[in-house]
Amino acid sequence: MSAAATRAPLKGSSKEAALGKDFGKLWGAAIGSNLSDGIARLAIPLAAVALTTDPIAIAVLTALAYVPWLIFGVPSGMIVDRVDRRHAMAAASVVRVVAAAGVALVIAADQITLWVLAAAVLVFGLGETLFDNATNAVLPSLVRRRGLDKANGRIQAAQVGVDMFVAQPVSGVLFSLAIVLPMVVSGAGYLIAGALVLMLPATAARAGRSEPRAADAGEGGEPGDTPAPVPLRAALGFLWRHRYLRSMVLVTSLVGGFLAFAQAITVLLFVDRYGVTAELVGVVTAGIGLGGVAGALTAGRVLARLGRGRTMLSAAIAGGVGLVGVGLAPNAWVAVLAYSASAYGVAMWNVPWGSLRQAIIPGHMLGRVLGAARTVTWGLMPVATMLGGWVARVDLQLPYLIGGAGTVLVSLFASRLLLSADAHMPADDADDTHEAQTVSGTEPVDGAPPAGAGVTVPQAPRRS
Repeated sequence: MSAAATRAPLKGSSKEAALGKDFGKLWGAAIGSNLSDGIARLAIPLAAVALTTDPIAIAVLTALAYVPWLIFGVPSGMIVDRVDRRHAMAAASVVRVVAAAGVALVIAADQITLWVLAAAVLVFGLGETLFDNATNAVLPSLVRRRGLDKANGRIQAAQVGVDMFVAQPVSGVLFSLAIVLPMVVSGAGYLIAGALVLMLPATAARAGRSEPRAADAGEGGEPGDTPAPVPLRAALGFLWRHRYLRSMVLVTSLVGGFLAFAQAITVLLFVDRYGVTAELVGVVTAGIGLGGVAGALTAGRVLARLGRGRTMLSAAIAGGVGLVGVGLAPNAWVAVLAYSASAYGVAMWNVPWGSLRQAIIPGHMLGRVLGAARTVTWGLMPVATMLGGWVARVDLQLPYLIGGAGTVLVSLFASRLLLSADAHMPADDADDTHEAQTVSGTEPVDGAPPAGAGVTVPQAPRRS
Protein backbone atom coordinates (compact mmCIF):
# COMPACT_ATOMS: atom_id res chain seq x y z
CA MET A 1 0.00 0.00 0.00
CA SER A 2 1.33 3.41 -0.89
CA ALA A 3 2.11 6.22 1.52
CA ALA A 4 -0.77 8.16 0.01
CA ALA A 5 -3.09 5.33 0.94
CA THR A 6 -1.95 5.50 4.54
CA ARG A 7 -3.03 9.14 4.61
CA ALA A 8 -6.52 8.35 3.33
CA PRO A 9 -8.06 7.96 6.81
CA LEU A 10 -6.94 11.50 7.60
CA LYS A 11 -9.06 12.90 4.77
CA GLY A 12 -12.20 11.14 5.75
CA SER A 13 -11.92 10.94 9.49
CA SER A 14 -13.66 14.15 10.53
CA LYS A 15 -16.91 12.34 11.43
CA GLU A 16 -15.14 9.34 12.96
CA ALA A 17 -12.80 11.27 15.21
CA ALA A 18 -15.29 12.39 17.89
CA LEU A 19 -13.21 12.77 21.02
CA GLY A 20 -15.90 12.37 23.70
CA LYS A 21 -16.50 13.75 27.17
CA ASP A 22 -13.64 11.82 28.78
CA PHE A 23 -11.18 13.56 26.50
CA GLY A 24 -12.93 16.79 27.48
CA LYS A 25 -11.96 16.19 31.11
CA LEU A 26 -8.34 15.54 30.13
CA TRP A 27 -8.36 18.63 27.94
CA GLY A 28 -9.78 20.69 30.80
CA ALA A 29 -7.03 19.42 33.09
CA ALA A 30 -4.42 20.31 30.46
CA ILE A 31 -5.90 23.80 30.19
CA GLY A 32 -5.77 24.29 33.97
CA SER A 33 -2.24 22.95 34.23
CA ASN A 34 -0.93 25.03 31.35
CA LEU A 35 -2.71 28.14 32.59
CA SER A 36 -0.74 27.81 35.81
CA ASP A 37 2.48 26.88 34.02
CA GLY A 38 2.17 29.92 31.77
CA ILE A 39 1.54 32.31 34.66
CA ALA A 40 4.53 30.98 36.58
CA ARG A 41 6.71 30.77 33.46
CA LEU A 42 6.47 34.52 32.88
CA ALA A 43 6.32 35.63 36.53
CA ILE A 44 9.61 33.97 37.46
CA PRO A 45 11.81 35.63 34.76
CA LEU A 46 10.04 38.95 35.38
CA ALA A 47 10.98 38.67 39.03
CA ALA A 48 14.51 37.70 38.01
CA VAL A 49 14.87 40.68 35.66
CA ALA A 50 13.92 42.88 38.60
CA LEU A 51 16.88 41.39 40.48
CA THR A 52 19.47 41.23 37.65
CA THR A 53 19.93 42.00 33.94
CA ASP A 54 22.82 39.57 33.44
CA PRO A 55 21.97 37.34 30.42
CA ILE A 56 23.81 34.41 31.99
CA ALA A 57 21.70 34.58 35.15
CA ILE A 58 18.48 34.72 33.13
CA ALA A 59 19.72 31.86 30.93
CA VAL A 60 20.44 29.74 34.02
CA LEU A 61 16.82 30.07 35.15
CA THR A 62 15.66 29.16 31.65
CA ALA A 63 18.02 26.17 31.49
CA LEU A 64 16.81 24.86 34.86
CA ALA A 65 13.37 24.28 33.33
CA TYR A 66 14.89 21.48 31.22
CA VAL A 67 16.81 19.80 34.05
CA PRO A 68 13.82 17.86 35.46
CA TRP A 69 13.49 16.01 32.14
CA LEU A 70 17.12 14.95 32.43
CA ILE A 71 16.93 13.64 36.00
CA PHE A 72 13.26 12.67 36.18
CA GLY A 73 12.20 11.90 32.61
CA VAL A 74 12.71 8.13 32.81
CA PRO A 75 11.67 7.76 36.49
CA SER A 76 8.47 9.69 35.75
CA GLY A 77 7.78 7.30 32.87
CA MET A 78 8.23 4.34 35.20
CA ILE A 79 5.81 5.91 37.67
CA VAL A 80 3.27 6.58 34.92
CA ASP A 81 3.42 2.96 33.72
CA ARG A 82 3.23 1.42 37.20
CA VAL A 83 0.66 3.46 39.12
CA ASP A 84 -2.79 4.85 38.44
CA ARG A 85 -2.04 7.62 35.94
CA ARG A 86 -4.85 9.74 37.33
CA HIS A 87 -3.26 9.68 40.76
CA ALA A 88 0.15 10.53 39.29
CA MET A 89 -1.27 13.61 37.57
CA ALA A 90 -3.09 14.67 40.74
CA ALA A 91 0.10 14.27 42.79
CA ALA A 92 2.03 16.36 40.27
CA SER A 93 -0.60 19.08 40.63
CA VAL A 94 -0.37 19.02 44.44
CA VAL A 95 3.44 19.34 44.33
CA ARG A 96 3.14 22.45 42.17
CA VAL A 97 0.46 23.93 44.43
CA VAL A 98 2.85 23.61 47.37
CA ALA A 99 5.67 25.21 45.36
CA ALA A 100 3.48 28.14 44.28
CA ALA A 101 2.36 28.69 47.87
CA GLY A 102 5.96 28.61 49.08
CA VAL A 103 7.11 31.21 46.54
CA ALA A 104 4.11 33.41 47.39
CA LEU A 105 5.03 33.32 51.09
CA VAL A 106 8.66 34.20 50.36
CA ILE A 107 7.60 37.12 48.17
CA ALA A 108 5.14 38.33 50.83
CA ALA A 109 7.99 38.26 53.36
CA ASP A 110 10.20 40.26 50.95
CA GLN A 111 12.83 37.51 50.97
CA ILE A 112 12.81 36.68 47.25
CA THR A 113 16.20 35.78 45.72
CA LEU A 114 17.48 34.16 42.54
CA TRP A 115 18.07 30.98 44.55
CA VAL A 116 14.42 30.81 45.55
CA LEU A 117 13.36 31.37 41.94
CA ALA A 118 15.75 28.64 40.78
CA ALA A 119 14.34 26.16 43.31
CA ALA A 120 10.80 27.03 42.20
CA VAL A 121 11.67 26.41 38.54
CA LEU A 122 12.99 22.96 39.42
CA VAL A 123 9.95 21.97 41.47
CA PHE A 124 7.51 23.28 38.86
CA GLY A 125 9.50 21.37 36.25
CA LEU A 126 9.35 18.11 38.20
CA GLY A 127 5.60 18.40 38.47
CA GLU A 128 5.25 19.32 34.81
CA THR A 129 7.39 16.34 33.78
CA LEU A 130 5.13 13.88 35.57
CA PHE A 131 1.88 15.59 34.51
CA ASP A 132 2.80 15.94 30.83
CA ASN A 133 4.20 12.42 30.61
CA ALA A 134 0.99 11.03 32.08
CA THR A 135 -1.14 13.20 29.77
CA ASN A 136 0.57 11.77 26.69
CA ALA A 137 0.29 8.23 28.06
CA VAL A 138 -3.40 8.58 28.97
CA LEU A 139 -4.48 10.07 25.63
CA PRO A 140 -4.44 6.83 23.53
CA SER A 141 -6.69 5.14 26.12
CA LEU A 142 -9.36 7.82 25.66
CA VAL A 143 -9.17 8.43 21.91
CA ARG A 144 -9.16 6.08 18.92
CA ARG A 145 -6.02 6.14 16.79
CA ARG A 146 -7.85 7.91 13.95
CA GLY A 147 -8.57 10.74 16.41
CA LEU A 148 -5.03 11.13 17.77
CA ASP A 149 -4.06 13.99 15.47
CA LYS A 150 -7.21 15.92 16.37
CA ALA A 151 -6.74 15.23 20.09
CA ASN A 152 -3.06 16.16 20.02
CA GLY A 153 -3.99 19.34 18.18
CA ARG A 154 -6.37 20.24 21.01
CA ILE A 155 -3.74 19.44 23.64
CA GLN A 156 -1.16 21.52 21.76
CA ALA A 157 -3.66 24.38 21.51
CA ALA A 158 -4.11 24.18 25.28
CA GLN A 159 -0.37 24.09 25.89
CA VAL A 160 0.45 26.92 23.52
CA GLY A 161 -2.75 28.96 23.49
CA VAL A 162 -3.53 28.92 27.19
CA ASP A 163 0.12 29.02 28.24
CA MET A 164 1.13 31.96 26.07
CA PHE A 165 -2.02 33.59 24.69
CA VAL A 166 -4.04 33.63 27.93
CA ALA A 167 -1.81 32.90 30.91
CA GLN A 168 1.17 35.10 30.15
CA PRO A 169 -0.77 38.32 29.49
CA VAL A 170 -2.69 37.63 32.71
CA SER A 171 0.61 36.97 34.48
CA GLY A 172 2.04 40.29 33.30
CA VAL A 173 -0.99 42.20 34.56
CA LEU A 174 -1.02 40.31 37.87
CA PHE A 175 2.71 40.94 38.31
CA SER A 176 2.23 44.67 37.72
CA LEU A 177 -0.48 44.72 40.42
CA ALA A 178 1.41 42.68 42.99
CA ILE A 179 4.39 40.34 42.58
CA VAL A 180 2.72 37.68 44.71
CA LEU A 181 -0.51 37.44 42.66
CA PRO A 182 0.80 35.22 39.82
CA MET A 183 1.77 32.52 42.31
CA VAL A 184 -1.62 32.61 44.02
CA VAL A 185 -3.53 32.27 40.75
CA SER A 186 -1.24 29.55 39.39
CA GLY A 187 -1.75 27.51 42.56
CA ALA A 188 -5.52 27.67 42.04
CA GLY A 189 -5.11 26.46 38.45
CA TYR A 190 -3.09 23.45 39.56
CA LEU A 191 -5.83 22.55 42.05
CA ILE A 192 -8.45 22.58 39.29
CA ALA A 193 -6.26 20.40 37.05
CA GLY A 194 -5.77 17.89 39.86
CA ALA A 195 -9.51 17.67 40.50
CA LEU A 196 -10.33 17.11 36.82
CA VAL A 197 -7.87 14.24 36.31
CA LEU A 198 -9.41 12.40 39.27
CA MET A 199 -12.71 12.46 37.34
CA LEU A 200 -11.24 10.51 34.40
CA PRO A 201 -12.61 6.96 33.84
CA ALA A 202 -10.87 3.79 34.96
CA THR A 203 -9.57 3.21 31.40
CA ALA A 204 -7.19 6.12 32.00
CA ALA A 205 -5.67 4.50 35.08
CA ARG A 206 -3.13 2.41 33.23
CA ALA A 207 -2.20 1.52 29.65
CA GLY A 208 -4.44 2.03 26.63
CA ARG A 209 -7.31 -0.02 25.27
CA SER A 210 -5.02 -2.36 23.31
CA GLU A 211 -3.07 -3.26 26.43
CA PRO A 212 -1.79 -6.84 26.23
CA ARG A 213 -2.89 -8.97 29.14
CA ALA A 214 -0.95 -11.61 31.02
CA ALA A 215 -2.88 -14.31 29.17
CA ASP A 216 -1.85 -12.85 25.84
CA ALA A 217 1.76 -13.00 26.92
CA GLY A 218 1.51 -16.71 27.73
CA GLU A 219 1.64 -16.24 31.48
CA GLY A 220 -1.50 -18.13 32.34
CA GLY A 221 -3.59 -15.11 33.22
CA GLU A 222 -7.18 -14.58 32.30
CA PRO A 223 -8.43 -11.89 29.94
CA GLY A 224 -8.96 -8.74 31.94
CA ASP A 225 -6.00 -9.39 34.28
CA THR A 226 -3.70 -6.46 34.94
CA PRO A 227 -0.94 -6.20 32.33
CA ALA A 228 2.30 -8.02 32.88
CA PRO A 229 4.91 -5.48 34.06
CA VAL A 230 7.50 -4.50 31.49
CA PRO A 231 11.07 -3.95 32.76
CA LEU A 232 12.65 -0.58 32.09
CA ARG A 233 15.33 -2.39 30.09
CA ALA A 234 12.68 -3.70 27.69
CA ALA A 235 11.21 -0.22 27.22
CA LEU A 236 14.62 1.31 26.56
CA GLY A 237 15.43 -1.60 24.26
CA PHE A 238 12.30 -0.90 22.24
CA LEU A 239 13.38 2.71 21.73
CA TRP A 240 16.90 1.68 20.75
CA ARG A 241 15.86 -1.12 18.36
CA HIS A 242 13.21 0.94 16.61
CA ARG A 243 15.45 2.48 13.96
CA TYR A 244 13.03 5.16 12.80
CA LEU A 245 11.97 6.22 16.30
CA ARG A 246 15.59 6.30 17.45
CA SER A 247 16.62 8.47 14.48
CA MET A 248 13.70 10.83 14.98
CA VAL A 249 14.54 11.30 18.65
CA LEU A 250 18.09 12.26 17.64
CA VAL A 251 16.86 14.78 15.04
CA THR A 252 14.33 16.22 17.47
CA SER A 253 17.02 16.65 20.13
CA LEU A 254 19.25 18.56 17.70
CA VAL A 255 16.45 20.83 16.54
CA GLY A 256 15.29 21.31 20.13
CA GLY A 257 18.82 22.27 21.12
CA PHE A 258 18.95 25.00 18.48
CA LEU A 259 15.51 26.26 19.55
CA ALA A 260 16.62 26.40 23.18
CA PHE A 261 19.84 28.17 22.16
CA ALA A 262 17.79 30.86 20.44
CA GLN A 263 15.16 31.32 23.14
CA ALA A 264 17.42 31.54 26.19
CA ILE A 265 16.81 35.24 26.88
CA THR A 266 13.40 35.94 25.33
CA VAL A 267 12.04 38.08 28.18
CA LEU A 268 15.31 40.00 28.46
CA LEU A 269 15.29 40.66 24.69
CA PHE A 270 11.90 42.37 24.76
CA VAL A 271 12.47 44.20 28.04
CA ASP A 272 16.06 45.36 27.47
CA ARG A 273 16.37 45.68 23.67
CA TYR A 274 12.85 46.82 22.77
CA GLY A 275 11.83 48.53 26.03
CA VAL A 276 8.66 46.50 26.61
CA THR A 277 7.25 47.07 30.12
CA ALA A 278 6.56 44.21 32.52
CA GLU A 279 2.77 44.42 32.13
CA LEU A 280 3.09 44.35 28.33
CA VAL A 281 5.51 41.42 28.14
CA GLY A 282 2.50 39.13 28.50
CA VAL A 283 0.85 40.85 25.54
CA VAL A 284 4.00 40.24 23.49
CA THR A 285 4.04 36.55 24.39
CA ALA A 286 0.33 36.39 23.58
CA GLY A 287 1.13 37.56 20.06
CA ILE A 288 3.73 34.81 19.83
CA GLY A 289 1.29 32.28 21.27
CA LEU A 290 -1.32 33.20 18.66
CA GLY A 291 0.94 31.68 16.03
CA GLY A 292 1.28 28.54 18.11
CA VAL A 293 -2.47 28.22 18.54
CA ALA A 294 -2.96 28.59 14.80
CA GLY A 295 -0.34 25.91 14.16
CA ALA A 296 -1.96 23.46 16.57
CA LEU A 297 -5.51 24.01 15.31
CA THR A 298 -4.68 23.89 11.60
CA ALA A 299 -2.31 20.93 11.83
CA GLY A 300 -5.09 18.43 11.08
CA ARG A 301 -6.06 20.16 7.82
CA VAL A 302 -2.44 20.52 6.74
CA LEU A 303 -1.83 16.85 7.54
CA ALA A 304 -4.80 15.82 5.41
CA ARG A 305 -3.50 17.87 2.50
CA LEU A 306 0.26 17.34 2.67
CA GLY A 307 0.68 14.11 4.63
CA ARG A 308 2.62 13.62 7.84
CA GLY A 309 6.14 13.78 6.44
CA ARG A 310 5.81 16.96 4.40
CA THR A 311 3.94 18.62 7.25
CA MET A 312 6.75 17.84 9.69
CA LEU A 313 9.48 19.02 7.31
CA SER A 314 7.76 22.29 6.42
CA ALA A 315 6.88 22.93 10.08
CA ALA A 316 10.49 22.45 11.21
CA ILE A 317 11.78 24.81 8.52
CA ALA A 318 9.13 27.40 9.40
CA GLY A 319 10.22 27.24 13.04
CA GLY A 320 13.82 27.99 12.12
CA VAL A 321 13.05 30.72 9.57
CA GLY A 322 10.87 32.51 12.11
CA LEU A 323 13.72 32.61 14.61
CA VAL A 324 16.06 34.07 11.99
CA GLY A 325 13.42 36.76 11.52
CA VAL A 326 13.57 37.56 15.24
CA GLY A 327 17.33 37.90 14.95
CA LEU A 328 16.90 40.47 12.17
CA ALA A 329 13.86 42.30 13.61
CA PRO A 330 14.36 46.10 13.95
CA ASN A 331 11.57 46.52 16.51
CA ALA A 332 9.25 44.63 18.85
CA TRP A 333 6.38 44.45 16.33
CA VAL A 334 8.47 42.69 13.68
CA ALA A 335 10.05 40.45 16.33
CA VAL A 336 6.62 39.33 17.55
CA LEU A 337 5.44 38.55 14.01
CA ALA A 338 8.58 36.52 13.27
CA TYR A 339 8.41 34.75 16.63
CA SER A 340 4.75 33.95 15.96
CA ALA A 341 5.71 32.32 12.65
CA SER A 342 8.27 30.21 14.49
CA ALA A 343 5.67 29.25 17.10
CA TYR A 344 3.33 28.22 14.28
CA GLY A 345 5.93 25.81 12.94
CA VAL A 346 6.86 24.35 16.32
CA ALA A 347 3.23 23.75 17.32
CA MET A 348 2.41 22.19 13.96
CA TRP A 349 5.41 19.86 14.32
CA ASN A 350 4.29 18.69 17.76
CA VAL A 351 0.90 17.41 16.56
CA PRO A 352 1.98 14.82 13.94
CA TRP A 353 5.12 13.89 15.87
CA GLY A 354 3.16 13.34 19.08
CA SER A 355 0.56 11.18 17.33
CA LEU A 356 3.24 9.16 15.57
CA ARG A 357 5.00 8.32 18.83
CA GLN A 358 1.74 7.36 20.53
CA ALA A 359 0.82 5.09 17.62
CA ILE A 360 4.22 3.39 17.39
CA ILE A 361 4.92 2.82 21.09
CA PRO A 362 2.90 0.05 22.82
CA GLY A 363 0.53 1.38 25.46
CA HIS A 364 1.92 -0.67 28.35
CA MET A 365 5.37 0.93 28.00
CA LEU A 366 4.31 4.31 26.65
CA GLY A 367 5.23 6.27 29.78
CA ARG A 368 8.73 4.84 30.04
CA VAL A 369 9.57 5.11 26.35
CA LEU A 370 8.24 8.68 26.19
CA GLY A 371 10.20 9.55 29.32
CA ALA A 372 13.39 8.12 27.85
CA ALA A 373 12.78 9.83 24.51
CA ARG A 374 12.19 13.18 26.14
CA THR A 375 15.25 12.77 28.34
CA VAL A 376 17.33 12.41 25.17
CA THR A 377 15.38 15.09 23.30
CA TRP A 378 15.75 17.63 26.07
CA GLY A 379 19.28 16.55 26.94
CA LEU A 380 20.98 19.24 24.87
CA MET A 381 18.61 22.01 25.88
CA PRO A 382 20.17 23.12 29.21
CA VAL A 383 23.63 23.28 27.63
CA ALA A 384 22.27 25.01 24.53
CA THR A 385 20.38 27.51 26.68
CA MET A 386 23.52 28.39 28.63
CA LEU A 387 25.49 28.81 25.41
CA GLY A 388 22.71 31.02 24.07
CA GLY A 389 22.91 33.21 27.15
CA TRP A 390 26.69 33.47 26.75
CA VAL A 391 26.38 34.46 23.09
CA ALA A 392 23.67 36.99 24.04
CA ARG A 393 26.31 38.93 25.96
CA VAL A 394 27.72 39.86 22.55
CA ASP A 395 24.31 40.78 21.09
CA LEU A 396 20.82 39.88 22.32
CA GLN A 397 19.60 38.96 18.82
CA LEU A 398 22.58 36.85 17.78
CA PRO A 399 21.30 33.61 19.40
CA TYR A 400 18.17 33.81 17.25
CA LEU A 401 20.20 34.02 14.05
CA ILE A 402 22.37 31.06 15.01
CA GLY A 403 19.56 28.94 16.47
CA GLY A 404 17.20 29.59 13.57
CA ALA A 405 19.83 28.80 10.94
CA GLY A 406 20.81 25.62 12.78
CA THR A 407 17.18 24.49 12.94
CA VAL A 408 16.76 24.93 9.18
CA LEU A 409 20.02 23.12 8.37
CA VAL A 410 19.24 20.12 10.58
CA SER A 411 15.73 19.88 9.09
CA LEU A 412 17.05 19.91 5.54
CA PHE A 413 19.74 17.36 6.36
CA ALA A 414 17.09 15.04 7.87
CA SER A 415 14.52 15.68 5.13
CA ARG A 416 14.44 12.05 3.89
CA LEU A 417 13.83 10.82 7.42
CA LEU A 418 11.03 13.32 8.00
CA LEU A 419 9.37 12.67 4.65
CA SER A 420 9.17 8.94 5.42
CA ALA A 421 6.93 9.57 8.47
CA ASP A 422 3.77 8.50 6.58
CA ALA A 423 5.20 5.05 5.99
CA HIS A 424 5.76 4.52 9.72
CA MET A 425 2.29 5.52 10.93
CA PRO A 426 0.36 2.29 11.67
CA ALA A 427 -3.19 1.99 10.39
CA ASP A 428 -6.04 2.40 12.86
CA ASP A 429 -6.78 -1.34 12.91
CA ALA A 430 -3.17 -2.31 13.67
CA ASP A 431 -3.39 -1.80 17.46
CA ASP A 432 -3.83 -5.43 18.49
CA THR A 433 -1.31 -6.82 16.01
CA HIS A 434 1.34 -4.32 17.06
CA GLU A 435 0.82 -4.90 20.77
CA ALA A 436 0.80 -8.70 20.45
CA GLN A 437 4.02 -8.72 18.44
CA THR A 438 5.75 -6.47 20.91
CA VAL A 439 4.84 -8.63 23.90
CA SER A 440 5.81 -11.85 22.14
CA GLY A 441 9.17 -10.40 21.19
CA THR A 442 8.62 -10.32 17.43
CA GLU A 443 8.75 -6.54 17.02
CA PRO A 444 10.99 -5.91 13.96
CA VAL A 445 14.37 -4.67 15.15
CA ASP A 446 14.53 -1.99 12.48
CA GLY A 447 11.24 -0.46 13.60
CA ALA A 448 9.31 -1.42 10.47
CA PRO A 449 5.54 -1.77 11.00
CA PRO A 450 4.25 -5.29 11.74
CA ALA A 451 2.84 -7.36 8.93
CA GLY A 452 -0.76 -6.53 8.14
CA ALA A 453 -0.49 -2.97 9.48
CA GLY A 454 -1.42 -1.50 6.11
CA VAL A 455 1.84 0.41 5.69
CA THR A 456 4.59 0.01 3.13
CA VAL A 457 7.54 1.35 4.72
CA PRO A 458 11.52 18.97 16.78
CA GLN A 459 9.34 28.62 26.83
CA ALA A 460 8.00 29.79 23.18
CA PRO A 461 6.06 26.56 22.40
CA ARG A 462 7.82 23.48 23.60
CA ARG A 463 9.20 20.89 21.20
CA SER A 464 7.99 17.56 22.54
